[in-house]
Amino acid sequence: MFAIPFCPPSSSSSTVSFLSQTARSQLPVYSHAAASGTHECFFLVNFSTATSIEIKPVRATQHLLIQCGCLNSLTDLQSDTGFLYPLFRELGINEEETEYLLLKNPSLKLSSFDEIKSRLLSLQSLGITGTALYRMVMKRPNVLTAEEVDPLIRFLLDDMEGKLELKQLERLLTATEARFLAGFNRKVRLLLRHGVPKEKIAYVLNDVNLSKALCKKSLGDIQRTIDFLQPYGGIDLILRRPLILNYDLETQLIPKVTFLLELSGGDENGTGTVLRRLPTILSYSFGHLENHVEFFRCFAGLSDQQIFKIILVFPNVISASKERKLHPRVEFLKQCGLDSNDIFKFLTKAPLFLALSLEDNLAHKLGVLVKIGYEYRTKELAMAVGAMTRTSCENMQKVIGLFLDYGLSYADILAMSKKHPQVLQYNHGSLQEKMEYLIEEMGREVEELLVFPAFLGYKLDGRIKHRYEAKRKTRGENMSLNKLLTVSAERFKNKETLVHD
Repeated sequence: MFAIPFCPPSSSSSTVSFLSQTARSQLPVYSHAAASGTHECFFLVNFSTATSIEIKPVRATQHLLIQCGCLNSLTDLQSDTGFLYPLFRELGINEEETEYLLLKNPSLKLSSFDEIKSRLLSLQSLGITGTALYRMVMKRPNVLTAEEVDPLIRFLLDDMEGKLELKQLERLLTATEARFLAGFNRKVRLLLRHGVPKEKIAYVLNDVNLSKALCKKSLGDIQRTIDFLQPYGGIDLILRRPLILNYDLETQLIPKVTFLLELSGGDENGTGTVLRRLPTILSYSFGHLENHVEFFRCFAGLSDQQIFKIILVFPNVISASKERKLHPRVEFLKQCGLDSNDIFKFLTKAPLFLALSLEDNLAHKLGVLVKIGYEYRTKELAMAVGAMTRTSCENMQKVIGLFLDYGLSYADILAMSKKHPQVLQYNHGSLQEKMEYLIEEMGREVEELLVFPAFLGYKLDGRIKHRYEAKRKTRGENMSLNKLLTVSAERFKNKETLVHD
């Protein structure tokens, strides 16, 4: 509460905008007599409700006593701190919250009102408004005063063109101490210099934890990470999986990459291929990787290089549950009579066997295979199951139906699939076109497929038609399908040239 002397003008009355009519009617007036006989009048004003006041002149020196709910002293009014109350009120911060912020953050008192207001406007220009701005100020009030914030905002507006997502921006400013924001622009430019396309830098930044990936790492740390990853894909690897930037080089990246490299027998190219095909492999714990590899060593009897080749063919084997998928599938193969080398060959040719659902996929296919004559726990059944991993149950049933429509029996289908297991995985529409061409255009019998079922695996236009038309005039209608299609393209071309010459 403080006093402002007021000297009345010569006019009969004067109006000063301070209090409302209601407030004036409730305004207490205090006076006391001085030695000279004059009076001093004091009006007590509470600014929390005051809007205007009308004061009539008297023959006395007048003083206006003002009590403001957001000011504690005359010093507060004379400083910029007092003006923060209405400014913060616009953000939804009440007086008690403002007092708490001022108490806990002396930097707010030391900063000028214009500086704080300017910072708020800058944050709003980034799209941080309303409740987002309220949350940010309450959680990290030094975002209004820290000197590291202004260069960051200018970089985000000018260089990033405001492409950083709002949620990502909020996390950056609320979860990161101001001192770690320094040099953010230099770290982003380092990524650009190493090959991150400008049009993709926003994608990278929006996909990482900026505090972990950039702010809390030095330029040297980021440079060392890029250098380490260079033999395995470098920036391309980061573009495929930006979250790699979150990982610590010494405790996360180096141990996992080294583990894969040693498993491969020192094959950098192979290790890089695995990482590029499944960069999320680096998100698994070191213990997870070790447990999966140890399972294949002990339960399947595979060597490290065999295990690595399976991972190379199908990196997602690392994500398959050891208990729910890996163990029962390998156990099935062992029950079918496959030894370690057989299991290795099977898994490199049919790695999806380890990932497909048993209930929704494999069980139905096993039922179909048994229906056409396969016996349980045999290598032939295992091989057929491996081939069936590349097709759907629906397509498989349509293929069998097509063969039956052309007069083949279940026994015929079984014989064909044992000789050429892939025959049941081919697209049924493509098979129908080939069978029609075989019978109607080439004049052959469907039973010839029992001798040479691989005929159905060749492209109709690219190989079957071309070769048949080229040889029909010289070798007749009954040429061997096997010899016609299995000879290499080079030998076929040479023979065709000799015939024409």
